[in-house]
Amino acid sequence: MAKNTGGAAKTKGLGRFMKQQRGRIYIIRTCVVMLLCWHD
Repeated sequence: MAKNTGGAAKTKGLGRFMKQQRGRIYIIRTCVVMLLCWHD
């Protein structure tokens, strides 16, 4: 990944936001898969 000088704080905040989004997407995806499996 490219490092931007002076953008450490912004990158850290963005990383935390992406981690939250990734976790939420993973949970939603798991729920959808379980629902689809239970349908069958």
